Amino acid sequence: MRPVYLHGAGLASALGPDRAAAVKALRSESMPRMHRHAGLDWPVHALWDGEPPASEDAWLDRARETVCAVAHESGALDTPRSGPLFVASSSRDIGAREQTLAWHGDTHAFSQRVAQWLDWRGPVFSVFNACTSAVQALLSAQRCIAAGECEQALVLGLELPNRYTVAGLAAMQLLAPDRAQPCGAERAGLVVGEVVAALHLGAAPARWRIDGGACVVGGSNPAGLEPRALARALDLALERSGLRAHDIGLVKMHAAGSGANDALEAALLAERLDAHASWITLKPSLGHALGAAGAAEFALLAACQESGVWPRLHYRPDAALAPRLGQAPASAAHRLLLLFAGFGGGHSALVVTDREAR
Repeated sequence: MRPVYLHGAGLASALGPDRAAAVKALRSESMPRMHRHAGLDWPVHALWDGEPPASEDAWLDRARETVCAVAHESGALDTPRSGPLFVASSSRDIGAREQTLAWHGDTHAFSQRVAQWLDWRGPVFSVFNACTSAVQALLSAQRCIAAGECEQALVLGLELPNRYTVAGLAAMQLLAPDRAQPCGAERAGLVVGEVVAALHLGAAPARWRIDGGACVVGGSNPAGLEPRALARALDLALERSGLRAHDIGLVKMHAAGSGANDALEAALLAERLDAHASWITLKPSLGHALGAAGAAEFALLAACQESGVWPRLHYRPDAALAPRLGQAPASAAHRLLLLFAGFGGGHSALVVTDREAR
């Protein structure tokens, strides 16, 4: 099995239309763009200014423009576009369907539409498995490349503007009334993040190497974090990477802002990882990108490390819960661990190496 690398990344989010804009916003400590959809009381980290387009065609046109721009930023459109394309999402094209109330249809049809937007010539896969979708797509792409089945692949994480997702999470009483405060003393729930993210993976050596990862389902708490399942995902990711806990220099927490789930995750990290590892959370900047989180948070994490610019928390962390959260890493970490969890009991861990950091 050969190594797999990140050749390029793209990201459009509430921080701006690309990764450079996101870094600029973090450097200036600008707050991410927030919006409340008409008729809903809960904020989202908004991808587009104002209300989403009010017709199906206009929504799809805006989505196409954004997806194509982000894929272009990743560099994938400068290739023959013959490798596999993985589309990861929780909401797919629900924002367009809201305009017509046409809820029926083939769920893979949206992924095929995205491939047409990109003039993609390779096979197309849909990964619609709640909040771990994008990291599962990334690991699938890694396996294809590592086994020599293809030379490169594109992973897209898409959570496009819609009201349906926000209303559903609000009905479950999972949303914060104003802003996300992961591991904060006054955390009160998550805030949805609308994003488009692209990860262009390949076999040719590059700065970022995908070392290994794992997805583990814990069935005892399908709507919350299960420590044993997350611990198993962490252990498998390290084992598949050929590493041990003390090799990890930085942890990107899942930390969405839930009172119970944040505490369980922080307790696990304090128990399993060495004290030298830094902890960060990206959801105050991106929001919870749901099915796209694995792609969006990796894209932003790599941009932060490459630029040396890290998010600052504009709230008070719970010092007893996560004493190492909220401080920028003292230096670039060589090996990084990213954690994700989602509905249905999904728990995922990903280990990556920055080959330029020592």
